[in-house]
Amino acid sequence: MAEDISETLTELDKALTSIEAVVDPAAKRAEIADLEGQVAAPDLWDDQENAQRVTSRLSQLQGEVERVAGLRQRLDDAAVLVELAGEEGDADSLAEATRETAALRAAIEALEVRTLLSGEYDPREAMVTIRAEAGGVDAADFASMLMRMYLRWAERHGYGTEVFDTSYAEEAGIKSATFQVKAPFAYGTLSVEQGTHRLVRISPFDNQGRRQTSFAGVEVLPVTEETDHIDIPEADLRVDVFRSSGPGGQSVNTTDSAVRLTHLPTGIVVSCQNEKSQLQNKAAALRVLQARLLEKARQDREAELNALKSDGGNSWGAQMRSYVLQPYQMVKDLRTEHEEGNPDAVFDGAIDGFIDAGIRWRKQSETVDA
Repeated sequence: MAEDISETLTELDKALTSIEAVVDPAAKRAEIADLEGQVAAPDLWDDQENAQRVTSRLSQLQGEVERVAGLRQRLDDAAVLVELAGEEGDADSLAEATRETAALRAAIEALEVRTLLSGEYDPREAMVTIRAEAGGVDAADFASMLMRMYLRWAERHGYGTEVFDTSYAEEAGIKSATFQVKAPFAYGTLSVEQGTHRLVRISPFDNQGRRQTSFAGVEVLPVTEETDHIDIPEADLRVDVFRSSGPGGQSVNTTDSAVRLTHLPTGIVVSCQNEKSQLQNKAAALRVLQARLLEKARQDREAELNALKSDGGNSWGAQMRSYVLQPYQMVKDLRTEHEEGNPDAVFDGAIDGFIDAGIRWRKQSETVDA
């Protein structure tokens, strides 16, 4: 038993060493020292944009270095514990080492996936929009199921969320919803969820009990920061106010507090109706609009670079996952082939397997395309 654990720890040591080579803690500590010197400067906040950039980068680097160092220490401690347990025949220590080894495997595999998030906006928080597509009331219900799935996933990880807008369908479910996931690397992590999701089930809205296929679209954008310089002149905006709809408090549905913003140069339209005041809704809608303009700018730059290269069939608009509840139960990612046989758990937020597989698939695709 102790020998098996030792072999596993040796494998994890090799994996962590590979991660350390990518993360390069020594280089990051040197950058941390430089940034700490800048933070200590008395005039740092004279330039607020630079101060935000410096402090944000410092916090990110410190977290990465501490995470790697903590895993290295835990791995060393576990090896010592196994050695002592083997020498003394201590069953309790061996059981503790077994539990710690399993926890280390999960943590190191998660960190390995994190090292693959190297895109320009990957460290950002995420703005997620879900829309009902083909399938009528079943599609609207499916969209609400997906929204709950992602909110439950965030809750499982202790990530904060904020819902900006929910447009409810007449019979059941939602037409669309937009919410923010407030966690480092939320965009890089959730961006692989973008695309068309497909649900197959016996429709609870069909009195003849027929099988129904419905679709919902997921859009994931990076949240803008003050340093992004997404300036939106008032002349470029049309602001419409309207009465909020759907479930709400006593005042939500009785005043014209909801706000719809139309960006005239691009035609992008966003709305927010979840706050009680018109000013709050406008501020929230502006954040969503800025995220969409930032993503459009990124896509425009990418289109210029890829003008002579075909898409290769990896368009985000293609179907990327099927949730089959009838005649069998299976959730399968059509890009990675990752699948789960318990749809209830998936809809309750257990989607880390899909996300990890998606990140690895994307990185492999980028390597092949390069």
